[in-house]
Amino acid sequence: MAYQAFAYLYDKLMQDAPYDDWLKLTRRMADQYGISGNRLLDLACGTGELSIRLSKQGWNVSGVDLSDDMLAVAQEKAVHEKQIIDFFKQDMRQLTGFNPFDLIVIYCDSLNYLEAEEDVKRAFINIHSFLKEDGLFMFDVHSTYKIRELFIGQTYASNDDDLSFIWQCYEGETLLTVEHDLTFFVREGNNYKRFDETHIQRTFEEDVYERLLNETGFQLEGKLYDFQNNYSDNAERVIFIAKKKI
Repeated sequence: MAYQAFAYLYDKLMQDAPYDDWLKLTRRMADQYGISGNRLLDLACGTGELSIRLSKQGWNVSGVDLSDDMLAVAQEKAVHEKQIIDFFKQDMRQLTGFNPFDLIVIYCDSLNYLEAEEDVKRAFINIHSFLKEDGLFMFDVHSTYKIRELFIGQTYASNDDDLSFIWQCYEGETLLTVEHDLTFFVREGNNYKRFDETHIQRTFEEDVYERLLNETGFQLEGKLYDFQNNYSDNAERVIFIAKKKI
């Protein structure tokens, strides 16, 4: 999907995202599972915010996204931060041209933009083919609780001087799907410019992700709920940690 104007507003909207938690998780899991190499693929990297932070921690990062606008922002930021990162426009379901990675991540619920179970499976197959034999694969998704209770039927809004938005969430046509209708008002001098975006996300029950991992050659090593080990009924984010089967 093309994020269009959303790409240029994304970092402002994501100021409170748990970047530090993702960074700590990546390093902790790499150490725990004995990942000795430093080649990391950041899938659905967006504006490269996490890619850049990972690079600063010593990872040799490549970033992949479908949006030209997102990648343009990411490249500009990487140059500004003096980080050498290769960014590529590719679909996670059709990766090509890479040497194997030590670690592949899909963070910030980006996998939820794949609406069909078959598409998730295709992504896992591609990821498996570009992961080293002892490599680690981690991703997070919206919990079913978040889709049902915090998204569907809800409206969120923010009214700041430079950026305001109205975010309405509707139930999609398929199970556990949500449609996000977003309207932004961005200040330009004394006027405001309006942008409209629609995003569709879908999650699946945890056992579906587990089955797809198993079918595509992965061993599930563990799950976290909002970065915690203990299961919670009202956790908003489920994180999966998997390794290539040997």
